[in-house]
Amino acid sequence: MQKFLWPEMTMGVCYYPEHWPRALWESDLDRMLEAGITRIRIAEFAWSKFEPEEGVFTFDFFDEFLELCGRKGMKVILGTPTATPPAWLTQKYPEVLNCTMAGVPYRHGGRRHYNYNAPKYRELCARIVEQLARHYGHHPAVVGWQIDNELNCEIWEFYSEADAEAFRIFLKEKYGTLDRLNEAWGTVFWNQTYTDWAQVDVPRQVANQGWNPHLRLDYYRFISHSARSFCRLQSEILEKYKKPGDFITTNGIFGNLDNHQMMEESLNTYTYDSYPSFAFGLDRSPRESDDLNDRKWTRNLLETRSVCPHFGIMEQQSGANGWATRMEGPAPRPGQLTLWAMQSVAQGADFLSFFRWRTCTFGTEMYWHGILDYDNRDNRKLAEVKDFYRKFRTLDPLCGAENFAAFGLLKDYDNVWDSQVDVWHERIAWKSESEIFCASELCHTPYDLIYMRDDLSVETLRKYPLLFYPHPMLMNERRAGLLKQYVAQGGTLILGCRAGTKDMQGRFVMLPQPGLLQELTGTDVRDFTFASPNEDAVRMDWDGRELEVPVFNDILEPLAGTKVLANYRSSYYAGKASMTERRLGLGRTIHYGGTFSRELVEALLRYAGICEPFAAEIEAPPEVQLVRREKGGKHYYFALNFMDTAREIALKRPMKLLYTGESCDGVQTLPPFGTAVYEVG
Repeated sequence: MQKFLWPEMTMGVCYYPEHWPRALWESDLDRMLEAGITRIRIAEFAWSKFEPEEGVFTFDFFDEFLELCGRKGMKVILGTPTATPPAWLTQKYPEVLNCTMAGVPYRHGGRRHYNYNAPKYRELCARIVEQLARHYGHHPAVVGWQIDNELNCEIWEFYSEADAEAFRIFLKEKYGTLDRLNEAWGTVFWNQTYTDWAQVDVPRQVANQGWNPHLRLDYYRFISHSARSFCRLQSEILEKYKKPGDFITTNGIFGNLDNHQMMEESLNTYTYDSYPSFAFGLDRSPRESDDLNDRKWTRNLLETRSVCPHFGIMEQQSGANGWATRMEGPAPRPGQLTLWAMQSVAQGADFLSFFRWRTCTFGTEMYWHGILDYDNRDNRKLAEVKDFYRKFRTLDPLCGAENFAAFGLLKDYDNVWDSQVDVWHERIAWKSESEIFCASELCHTPYDLIYMRDDLSVETLRKYPLLFYPHPMLMNERRAGLLKQYVAQGGTLILGCRAGTKDMQGRFVMLPQPGLLQELTGTDVRDFTFASPNEDAVRMDWDGRELEVPVFNDILEPLAGTKVLANYRSSYYAGKASMTERRLGLGRTIHYGGTFSRELVEALLRYAGICEPFAAEIEAPPEVQLVRREKGGKHYYFALNFMDTAREIALKRPMKLLYTGESCDGVQTLPPFGTAVYEVG
């Protein structure tokens, strides 16, 4: 549950006083404030500045900087520095280091080279956090705390001996006995049966990558448990010392981590790090993209909004990204800095902090560009930040506004993690989720992500007239029952191939497919196959319209009372059902035997009568993103042009352009990478 809301649209920047001469500090803060920046995040990599040697603490450096912030009126978000342990720590206590799968420790010199489970590391992290919280918890310039930096970023698998020991404890608590573990993991296969807990290990190098998938599924659950425990260790300390009204957060959405549970356990709000330029390959352009390039970064923002409806951006891209050792990317073209920032705001961000104030002149990230370049002169990016701030502040009326969603996309961490251990699952899941997103964007029909969690209620699901749950291979009776309630009370549920085929340990169930979902679908799946590379694309006929059924095909046999919507037109199953509809109570379930294409998704949205919900008020070409936020009986439309050429949109009624306050109607032109936000009502 979100415990902190920004009272107004707030702009910040990431700053590293330890990177710069003291002579620059005051002028840097003055220039930030002049640009509209009132928040800075600091210190997330500065452990040695606070504890230069074990047990010796000094605060002089940051005391001086925070005193200057106080005089200038700059507010500070203070990072706990646990993402980069100092050299004295890793030298003296090498057990804190993470290892490769082969058990070789990482060495000092990068970042995120620690593990969450070494008792000594947890002890020393708790101590440095306690020292910082006690010293700065009541500092008037400090308004928030960031835990660590990007938990599970870059490295989200852990293979140290400390992790192996903690994994055994995790499994003992879950299963109690080795007999139950052996049964859950199917260890009778390939003679993997365990007779002593000491034999159980984190995944290691095995022949031909033949890892036990059920072990690995529990291993990913364990990693999430470890990261959440590490976060909670710090948040419980910070809660003791922070001022009322100050917030605790962390930044980023990364793999093998139940971010929703971490939010509930440890955080007051959530922040994300948004770098849309990552979506560009080296030789691609928006014209050649099949996944919408930088526009697809919205998918990550939807993930963040599912965790925290009114989130913040701790790092918003302001320049080209790259390391000296890997990665490269283009600089934002004029207008893209604003476009990408408004993309974040459109999806629910009420706080936006750019990364970073000035590009560092040394180190691994000296190609990760900030607002200012190495020469420290005013430039076009700073001018654009100032212009963005002028526009951003006109959006104060919609601070805290809700996002409109025409439908919902269901996910759950069990199936996400299973798709990482099962390549069959991975291929269909990635394809369908990408295509659902593209269809939603291109036909201006936005959706919410909803995670299947133990506290999810049918009342929450009923807010959405239609739900996609593309490929929930792992299914249990509680989730199946919740879906049944949703459908019976009037909802439309759309399922894809492979649904309901496994239990929660990732083992296939010995039931007619789709397993526990069969009562909902009214179908029987006796035959299934990947689409053959030796055949032309498999297609189906839906009321005279031919649509491709890509990647995987379940051949559906309708049971009594189930209506066939579409039939396969090719392969050995030509004429068999590819999509069905079954009524249950006031609602219906559509069972589709393939992975989803954007063409099919659009057709399904039209079939359900929810496609293009904004058409009566505003129309735009597919290249323009349309988003609506709502507050106090008013609608706020974001129109974002992701192309490098102008696009026209049509307003069907008078609307106020918030940037200028003027009334607009009829055809409006968005310049290359242009944005507009309109108020209606």
